[in-house]
Amino acid sequence: MINVTFVCLGNICRSPMAELIFKNMVDERALSSSFCISSFGTSDEEEGNPIYPPAKRTLIMHGIAGNHTARQLSLKDVKNNDYILVMDGRNLMNIMHLTGGQYSEKVYKLCSFTENPRDVADPWYTRDFERAFADIEDGCRCFLEYVLKEKANLIDYNKKH
Repeated sequence: MINVTFVCLGNICRSPMAELIFKNMVDERALSSSFCISSFGTSDEEEGNPIYPPAKRTLIMHGIAGNHTARQLSLKDVKNNDYILVMDGRNLMNIMHLTGGQYSEKVYKLCSFTENPRDVADPWYTRDFERAFADIEDGCRCFLEYVLKEKANLIDYNKKH
């Protein structure tokens, strides 16, 4: 099982969008048994809230459904995941603060796997949920390709058992 979590500030826009987009990509390839996918926020200010309505509408417009309740990231969550994929540099710094710099080998910016490394545009400020969706979709697609190469043996084992 490959444990992947996506992280943004509040866990109501970008990280739940990434969680649902990545789950959809994994499902389309019949790889669900090989992945455990989640998302969190570095802040507790939105804890318990559902996915932000414009983010949910954007996902639905792209044929991706799902529900989500915001949760704050803990040190235990960092320890229990193989990949922590953050949306931007601020999220990265917040995780480094939370962990005291430990576990940095498993923390990546989501779009660092793309041909155009960048932060995921924050629709909370830009109101451009389509741009955020495009950034996240690109990052998730490239990350999935990376993981399929890096963890090929584990995925093949899961398919056989």
